[in-house]
Amino acid sequence: MKASWKFSLTLLFLLPLPAPAFPTHNSRGHNCVGCVLVVSIIEQLAQVHNSTVQAAMERLCSYLPEKLFLKTSCYLVVHTFGLDIIKLLSANVNADVVCHSLEFCQQDTGQPLCHLYPSPKATWKFTMEKARQIVEKSQTVKYLRSGSDICSLPFLAKICQKIKFTLKNAVPFKDVDSDKHSVFPTLRGYHWRGRDCNDRNEEAYPGRRPDSWDAHQDSNCNGIWGIDPKDGIPYEKKFCEGSQPKGIILLGDSAGAHFSISPEWITASQMSLNAFVNLPTALTNELNWPQLSGTTGFLDSTSGIKEKSIYLRLWKRNHCNHRDYQNISKNGASSQNLEKFIKSLSRNQLLDYPAIVIYAMIGNDVCNGRNDPVPDMTTPEKFYSKVMQTLKYLNSQLPNGSHVILYGLADGAFLWDNLHNRYHPLGQLNKDVTYAQFYSFLSCLQVSPCHGWMSSNKTLRMLTSERAEQLSNTLRKIATSEKFTNFNLFYMDFAFQEITEEWQKRGGQPWQLVEPVDGFHPNEVGLLLFADSFWKKVNRQWPQILGKENPFNPQIEQVFGDQGGH
Repeated sequence: MKASWKFSLTLLFLLPLPAPAFPTHNSRGHNCVGCVLVVSIIEQLAQVHNSTVQAAMERLCSYLPEKLFLKTSCYLVVHTFGLDIIKLLSANVNADVVCHSLEFCQQDTGQPLCHLYPSPKATWKFTMEKARQIVEKSQTVKYLRSGSDICSLPFLAKICQKIKFTLKNAVPFKDVDSDKHSVFPTLRGYHWRGRDCNDRNEEAYPGRRPDSWDAHQDSNCNGIWGIDPKDGIPYEKKFCEGSQPKGIILLGDSAGAHFSISPEWITASQMSLNAFVNLPTALTNELNWPQLSGTTGFLDSTSGIKEKSIYLRLWKRNHCNHRDYQNISKNGASSQNLEKFIKSLSRNQLLDYPAIVIYAMIGNDVCNGRNDPVPDMTTPEKFYSKVMQTLKYLNSQLPNGSHVILYGLADGAFLWDNLHNRYHPLGQLNKDVTYAQFYSFLSCLQVSPCHGWMSSNKTLRMLTSERAEQLSNTLRKIATSEKFTNFNLFYMDFAFQEITEEWQKRGGQPWQLVEPVDGFHPNEVGLLLFADSFWKKVNRQWPQILGKENPFNPQIEQVFGDQGGH
């Protein structure tokens, strides 16, 4: 099958896993997960709406937005594989069998059989022989096996032409390593770092010290500029001088970027047109939601929780901090690859205000999808070397008076403990897929975000936690022994136990703090509870990091309102 069309399927439906920042995962495994997911959704939509499989496929495509050629690509998938899927599901085989039959999933010689659902009542060999007899007659499958271009199939020519036209005229993706502030929200725009207030002036951006106290223009994009006609004093000078403005910068992984997949996208009973409205935004943000993250989020929580992000708390403390946030996080980021994108951090030592930098590589140094994940875990020695390299780079970039906080690694043992016997969203309708099965499926395909913790092997989970603790101790040692000229250095534990205890006091359960679809990342509630814990600890132990409360905040609100939004 042509790779470009496997990509179309993956773009639409491969949602359970974060795309890695740097290619390390098994693409065949991704294709298998994507196929099983799609077929499961189709089968469950037919069940929920008491409809035919054909109607279920049409329903699914109708839900998807036109943007990013999502609807068109969906119809392409339906036209390509729909008849085969109908025949296979009519033969009462499950999604695993369908995807193995269509060769999205493959079992290599000597390798285990990877499947999400319970094995068929008949033997796997008998069931597969039956299914293969169905698809052997398929002209489409024969065509794809021959390596021919799928677009040369007569009934797909018009759809392919439409997709090619859409791709040709689509807005190109920006360089994700760009250090520029943007007037656009996604594609590493102002969802990720403060919005540009003057796209024509490269010297105007959030976080800089004001040019001539912004008497005539807003050079630092905090919405405070002009001269008070009553006394002739620039507002920036009157309201911000001596208030110790500072920005917040996160160096993080997918958790810091707030990787999240809506359960509505894969739960047949919850699917609707409205459920997919935000899908294009999510895809152009790499399935991340930094605008709602615990560190740099600037929007109110969608969960209704009252806690705010660290950035919003800094802004509330001093409105002169408006828009001064940067989320330099990537899916798959770790201490070992941070150097490949850390240069997108934007801070001028001479022109900009100090910053609070949070280093939060909380999992990927111990997490991978290998069958034996331990050899690929970062050693304390390599970890120390890379962290020191990062800190030296920060020292060369940050203005004097900045602060850097090293966040310890998570202890992901709580994932298996709290989720393994619960039903995954794909298994809730028919009570047939637990998180234990979901974890096993991903690990078998070697595409698990963290085989070390998402495993039934207790010894492996303990080894992963032990290595995470070793790396956290390395960060603690660095924070207490190393000194830098331009910033003070601190260490803070990733105290998930404290968060869960606080949540349980409110009547919640630990599993409610985890993303339900991937069963791995902290969700929005969890991230905001972490932000609350972080703020309280810093305010209690190192209040100098946060700066003073600005007594002129009410006047800023009175004169400038929302300061231009975000």
